Amino acid sequence: MNQAMNLPVTEVKGIGDETAKQMEGMRIFTVGDLIEHFPFRYEDYQLKDLQDVAHDERVTIVGIVQSEPSIRYYGKKKNRLSVRLLVNQILITVTFFNRAFLKKYFQIGQEVTVTGKWDQHRMTIAGSECHPGRVEKEQTVVPIYSVSGKLTSKSLKKYIYQAMQQFADDIPEPLPPSFLEKYKLPSKKEAIYRLHYPSKDEATKHARRRMVYEEFLFFQLKMQAYRKINREQTVGEALKLDRGKVSQFVKRLPFPLTGAQERVIGDILKDIESDYRMNRLLQGDVGSGKTVVAAVSMYGVVNAGKQAALMVPTEILAEQHVSSLKPLLEPFGIQVELLSGSIKGKKRRERLERLQAGELHIVVGTHALIQDDVIFNDLGLVITDEQHRFGVEQRRVLRDKGEHPDVLFMTATPIPRTLAISVFGDMDVSIIDEMPAGRKVIETYWAKHDMLERVLTFIEKELKAGRQAYVICPLIEESEKLDVQNAIDVHMILQQHFQGKFAVGLMHGRLHSSEKDEVMEAFSQNQTQVLVSTTVVEVGVNVPNATVMVIYDAERFGLAQLHQLRGRVGRGEAQSYCILLADPKSEVGKERMRIMTETNDGFVLSERDLELRGPGDFFGAKQSGLPDFKVADVVHDYRALEVARGDAAEIVNQPNFWEEPSFYYFRKYLEQSGVFDGQKLD
Repeated sequence: MNQAMNLPVTEVKGIGDETAKQMEGMRIFTVGDLIEHFPFRYEDYQLKDLQDVAHDERVTIVGIVQSEPSIRYYGKKKNRLSVRLLVNQILITVTFFNRAFLKKYFQIGQEVTVTGKWDQHRMTIAGSECHPGRVEKEQTVVPIYSVSGKLTSKSLKKYIYQAMQQFADDIPEPLPPSFLEKYKLPSKKEAIYRLHYPSKDEATKHARRRMVYEEFLFFQLKMQAYRKINREQTVGEALKLDRGKVSQFVKRLPFPLTGAQERVIGDILKDIESDYRMNRLLQGDVGSGKTVVAAVSMYGVVNAGKQAALMVPTEILAEQHVSSLKPLLEPFGIQVELLSGSIKGKKRRERLERLQAGELHIVVGTHALIQDDVIFNDLGLVITDEQHRFGVEQRRVLRDKGEHPDVLFMTATPIPRTLAISVFGDMDVSIIDEMPAGRKVIETYWAKHDMLERVLTFIEKELKAGRQAYVICPLIEESEKLDVQNAIDVHMILQQHFQGKFAVGLMHGRLHSSEKDEVMEAFSQNQTQVLVSTTVVEVGVNVPNATVMVIYDAERFGLAQLHQLRGRVGRGEAQSYCILLADPKSEVGKERMRIMTETNDGFVLSERDLELRGPGDFFGAKQSGLPDFKVADVVHDYRALEVARGDAAEIVNQPNFWEEPSFYYFRKYLEQSGVFDGQKLD
């Protein structure tokens, strides 16, 4: 965007080819990349009173040495130095790992300055720095940079300083003056300077606020531009729906719809009737009734003379959807069939012929739906279930099998609002936030591993009552790194325990799909009463007779995944239970277990999961669609994200977007991002 910012980093004095190579590992290629490589945290070296310091906080203190330092050696190179200090009449212990050379600083009666992490419970500091005497630094707030290779935080700081000396005046200002004034933001040049050279006053906070807003605004500009193009230039077909017939279909359903289902169906039908292509995400917790919403939507489309396709990630789930949809739709003359990898030969040919002739109205399947020989007569609606499990290309291929089909994505993974407007900012989002009446709450308990006998006794009690149980394990086979019970071991233990009384099945990711189907079918038919499995049962498996879900090493899973697994039970009329077998060592692990026992609300859990794990881990960094923000954090800065989203929508909808001089950097960014791809914002 600015010539100087795009210069190679070797233009900075002191940076040669070898240093530049080291910087590539940190994704620093240009002068702009270096200048915008911000500190990931700041060290506060201001001397503090320990009574004012929180547990686990980093602190700098001055203490008087009370004991000779003791050093313990582990192996050839590892050691731990411990020494007692008196800090303002408080006696503490300071430890340093692999720093035996610091021994010379600790003379009884002498003052030392120590920086490290304070453990309030043990009255100890895990030291990171030590200086003899009382040292008060001129710069009390020091930036710490992430580095790789041979680069150190100190050397990187030096290169950033040199880059600022040479190029600070070339830093462009991408935000219009009216935006700076409206939000009282510093210039970009000043904000960058303040982040690299922090102060104790509010200036550094304002600098961060400015960069957070800028990052969110540019990201949301892209989302809102996509949204506008989809609305105005991705031509849809305005279908004439027979609302009277849709109402009759809803009245004939074997159960009443919830208010949330009615609201969401209204959104979808309105989209289908509009002349733009629907691009909507439907979120609903486990058991909230998304399949019925899909059924009503497909009924409306088929009744208007079109076809519908439902793509799901697994064959088991596809079969279950067909089983659910057929009794609802076939009484109205609507033909529903399965199309998956296991449908072969004559049966497959017949279904493909009926599909192409328009005699088959709705097809449900896995990625087999995107094969070249699957040809629709007139595809009007594409629904993708658990859409984050499919690649963008797979979804596009299915969509392109129709002329201008409407597109609905469904997920049972509750996505926090903060992430939904980030990742799916280019889509309309509908949420089913109400559960059907009469659905029993699953009782959840946290048990330590030494309570396994009691857990097995409880499972046996449920099995004797004619129920079934899942037992989930996190890994398939032994790992040297993770001390966890694997599915194969657990299967053997349970087989021995229930020998002669109940049958125990085993399912894991290494089984062939036909073997998985056999195992699942046996469990569905109650031929096996206990199913030991890895998380392959996570999505959509429906066995109403299963009332117990036991999850081994539950601390290894995120809250969202635990909630999905818990949702496999509680599908019948009997009371269901989820037992978390876990001995978490970390506070985060313990907190996860506590939260799971306290709430069954998937959206509450997803917000907490996001807080505990961060956005990258929530979806998995690669599939999240989130950029690597340099400063912004979608969890803690969500208010700024919402403001930026509103501003971005306003900007791309401005009639003078292409002429407004202050929008120059916005236009440039969207062009470089490939958003337009031959299209233009009108």
